[in-house]
Amino acid sequence: MRTRRALTAAACGMALLAAAGCGSSYDDEADAPQDEGGGSQKLTVLIATSGEAETAAVQAAADAYEAESGNTVEVQVAQDMNQQLGQAFAGGEPPDVFYVDSSQFANYAHGGSLYPYGDEITDVDDFSPSLRQSFTYEDQLVCVPKDTSSLGLVVNTGLWQEAGLTEADYPTTWDELSAVAAQLTGGDVTGLVTSNEYQRLGAFMKQAGGWVTDETQTEVTAASPENTEALEFVQGMLADGSMRFAADVDAGWAGEAFGKGRAAMTIEGSWLAGAMELDFPDIAYTVLPLPEGPAGPGTLAFTNCWGVAQDSAHRESAVELVEFLTQGEQQIAMGEAFGAIPSRQSAAAEYLAAHPEDEAWGASGEGVQGPVTARGFDRVLAQFNTDLESLRTGDPEAILSDLQRYGEAALEENQ
Repeated sequence: MRTRRALTAAACGMALLAAAGCGSSYDDEADAPQDEGGGSQKLTVLIATSGEAETAAVQAAADAYEAESGNTVEVQVAQDMNQQLGQAFAGGEPPDVFYVDSSQFANYAHGGSLYPYGDEITDVDDFSPSLRQSFTYEDQLVCVPKDTSSLGLVVNTGLWQEAGLTEADYPTTWDELSAVAAQLTGGDVTGLVTSNEYQRLGAFMKQAGGWVTDETQTEVTAASPENTEALEFVQGMLADGSMRFAADVDAGWAGEAFGKGRAAMTIEGSWLAGAMELDFPDIAYTVLPLPEGPAGPGTLAFTNCWGVAQDSAHRESAVELVEFLTQGEQQIAMGEAFGAIPSRQSAAAEYLAAHPEDEAWGASGEGVQGPVTARGFDRVLAQFNTDLESLRTGDPEAILSDLQRYGEAALEENQ
């Protein structure tokens, strides 16, 4: 059981905003900017921080890099990351290093805004394969993931015990999840509250053996019996009232509903830890693996990468900074500071050994699905999320058919 610590990892997958990158081509080597000669380099880092703890952790790492390298680093906090990056790319004055959301990665990579430095990072194979795939464009690892979090089933231990449930009742299958959610529902409490986003409900699709696209993200696989089965299961829980969306319980997001005791369970990643520590420090909770579906275990993993600007005048030093920030010891320090799970597998193993309560948030293996990062697909998934708002009374097959159609059109535009 945990009541501890740490402000959140960046809220990966919480929103899908369209912003196309623009800039010079990867092949423009003759005109590509290089590090200024002589003296120390002055680097700018733009981050989309989740709170003071994350900002302080990045600043501490930047300070350590300054002391080791002799370069200087200015850490800036974005108010609207996608908007500010898009404007910076268009204006030709991007930050040297910056967070890149997975939903925007392919847009920026296609526009030539990102310098592909993946093969310059030491022991790059230590990064989780699924996370590396999320930031691979045209068979090239463009940028490395800064951290990660998988989804877990988060249980309010007080409400759990009040319902007469014990650890033996922790759900491991869909049927068990449905049963305990019904038992926990009553009065102002709903058994399971989450968002209507594919970034949460998509876990059920994975557990059923489905997903939005194939592994290469070149074929849309949305309109499948497996995905239909997943949405029909969620629809059944919504219909009997044992599951509700956050907006239906007057909450801005599922974490708020959970913290205020309106939800006995929720499905969230490690970013929930910071919200609980900051806003609901007295609520005790346990993080469990998501229950298995008909095809076995399944969860979704989210991350950002450390982008380096193609137009940076300090690319060599910028890559050096990313190398420093993604060392195992630095990733573990970030985890200690704000709960981010290291993206290096060796560092993640060490971190999770010290924090077994976070194990579900650090899930790895075949059951872990990364986000769809195909260029232009952010708009498709935004529409899918809108359609999912009406899932309780809607037609799952029709919703998935629309996703299939819109997705195929987006992929066709990429050809």
